[in-house]
Amino acid sequence: MANPAHPVKDGEVDVHELLLSNFLAQTAALAFGKTAEEVRAEGTPEAIVPARVFTGNRPTTSILAPALTPAVVGQLIALYEHITFTEGIVWGIDSFDQWGVELGKKLALEIAPAVRGDEAAYAAQDASTRQLIDRYRGLRN
Repeated sequence: MANPAHPVKDGEVDVHELLLSNFLAQTAALAFGKTAEEVRAEGTPEAIVPARVFTGNRPTTSILAPALTPAVVGQLIALYEHITFTEGIVWGIDSFDQWGVELGKKLALEIAPAVRGDEAAYAAQDASTRQLIDRYRGLRN
């Protein structure tokens, strides 16, 4: 977004411009990468040169808007849905498969009591879900 809802400065530094610079830098890194020769020229030890080489020529999409407004959010959602639909057609899959959604709804009914504090329901969850519930509770309290 070109114009943040709440401009932030750190002293004289415009934090939004700093974040935007990082965004643009990632786009440049994906486009142009870094060769082994460039990495060596920086004085990088030979053993780690391969880890610091980036091939570049990686396609990316950068989206900039004047501000984050309801209209822009709607446009982003529409774009995402269009991309999802198009990929599904190209790959021959149903991008809007309702069976996965139905499974999520069923599991949500089992997880909701655990989130609300039911210890038996909590104990019935897998370790990963229990960790997420613990993190959620920690952030809520």
